Amino acid sequence: MKEKDTTKKVLRTVSNFFIFFLLAAFVSTCCIMLFVSALQGTLGRAFTQEEITLAAKITMLNVILLSITMAILDFVRRKFTVERPVKRITEATSKMIEGDFSVRIEPTAKFATDDSFNEIIEGINKMASELAGVEALRSDFIANVSHEMKTPLAVMQNYGTLLQAPDLPEEKRVEYAKAITEASRRLADMVTNILKLNRLEHQRIFPSPTTFDLGEQLCQSLIGYESVWERKNIEIETDIAEDVYVSADAELLLLVWNNLFSNAFKFTEDGGKVTLTLTANEKTATVKIKDTGCGMSREVGAHIFEKFYQGDTSHATQGNGLGLPLVKRVIDIMQAEIGVESAVGVGTTFTVRIRRAENGVEENR
Repeated sequence: MKEKDTTKKVLRTVSNFFIFFLLAAFVSTCCIMLFVSALQGTLGRAFTQEEITLAAKITMLNVILLSITMAILDFVRRKFTVERPVKRITEATSKMIEGDFSVRIEPTAKFATDDSFNEIIEGINKMASELAGVEALRSDFIANVSHEMKTPLAVMQNYGTLLQAPDLPEEKRVEYAKAITEASRRLADMVTNILKLNRLEHQRIFPSPTTFDLGEQLCQSLIGYESVWERKNIEIETDIAEDVYVSADAELLLLVWNNLFSNAFKFTEDGGKVTLTLTANEKTATVKIKDTGCGMSREVGAHIFEKFYQGDTSHATQGNGLGLPLVKRVIDIMQAEIGVESAVGVGTTFTVRIRRAENGVEENR
């Protein structure tokens, strides 16, 4: 391979020399012919054959020397301004093909170098950085999915084995069957959320905006948890402004409220309180969902939108750490904002801000 490359370089150098030689010979011949013609006209005498022969030999020698000089200069120029950057780019992309996304290419010196190479290098460095992030997310995602699937599968396997006992009491059989059902439900929910999140992240879900009353949607979502708040004797307080219309994908936005309400009721102890408020100004609708649950520290709050992250392990069996990442992705798609305020032992407040629809009432009618 090295011999092949060396042969190619030699052939290219020779071909460059002949190109420069022919170019220099042509230019020099034209210039000399013009010069001799003008000189003869000025001096009024014709040059002898010996003088022309000598001048031709000197010119030929000059052409050869000039061609060699130009070929060497071109070789050096290509070596430093073309071959070196190309070699560095090729080596870096080869490493990236092998899976090494930590590679970065140093920009070339701007002196006597085409700045296009630096544009290419900058693009490759950005691509490597993005690919490194994607690879890290993919690795973490696979590791987390594997870990999260092990728990419900182990539960189903263990209780399935216990159910095979011939002298198992009826109440135990029902208890184990419920545990298997709950584990399978949790596994099914996790797979569903993974698919939703995957479709959102890869933009396979395209929002279909419609104009609707945000207050009505919030009430419908809240009522869906009526059995939960009645069972846990949770107090519900609402303050919902009327005629607040937004233009958004209703199905995706409902996913946000369902997840936030689910978390609020999950982390609020029996006898606690969940508060829903909707306020609006001329441009923005603001939704606040507040609970009096266990709350969380600032360290935990910084990670709640990460996949599979569960700060409160005491409630780990009730979720899979994908609800809030789904919420965050939907909020980003809708170009809305979400924030969280929380304190341990006090509770948590999620605040969502979304643009109001212009002339929403008229559009809805």
